[in-house]
Amino acid sequence: MSIVRRLKANYGDFQVDISDWQLPQKGVTALWGPSGSGKSSVLRLLLGIDAADELVWEFPEGDKVLDLGRTSVRERRLGVVFQNYELFDHMTARENLDFAIEAARQRCISQGEKFDETYFLGNLERAVKALGVGQILDRPVTVLSGGEKQRVALARALVGAPRMLFLDEPFSALDAANRAEARKLVREVLEATGIPALIVTHDQEDIVALGASVFKIANGAIARGNIV
Repeated sequence: MSIVRRLKANYGDFQVDISDWQLPQKGVTALWGPSGSGKSSVLRLLLGIDAADELVWEFPEGDKVLDLGRTSVRERRLGVVFQNYELFDHMTARENLDFAIEAARQRCISQGEKFDETYFLGNLERAVKALGVGQILDRPVTVLSGGEKQRVALARALVGAPRMLFLDEPFSALDAANRAEARKLVREVLEATGIPALIVTHDQEDIVALGASVFKIANGAIARGNIV
């Protein structure tokens, strides 16, 4: 498991203060809470989108423990699927996926590591097959349906072989008829890849469908005794 030993941030009228949070290293973990509880802020802080006042996040890496709080955003190697997917609208689906490979290339260069193109292209091929997006790769993002955009966003997040995948309200933009299918697909892909995931949600159906371990957040802190 990875352990968030300290996570602190002051947003003025709201504070995040988490002193000890143990995240399972497999399966799906849900950070659940109502609007304004701080769940999206926690996700942004861990990703490095927002700057934390303090962050110690210990992550197992071989025989060592890596403190992600001391690494750059790029070096954290975290994948994310946002609520509105955040795809590049001026690109095709294929170009969005190629962008992820180029980002992996730049990360390797910045860390003085060899870029194994075959490995990342293999990740791309597996993601495309698992998510069934082969037929839409050359379509502009602007013509894709909500479900297709979600699949492309998930494939893009998986290409770089992230240490952990973040899912930010990933089903809320879909209509009710497509949510069940999308939840099933995400669960199957995560089980197949073995990548641990953290989902931020206020929908308990997400938690049930993904078989998630649950932590409740309230007022910017993990509520003790609220893991179920």
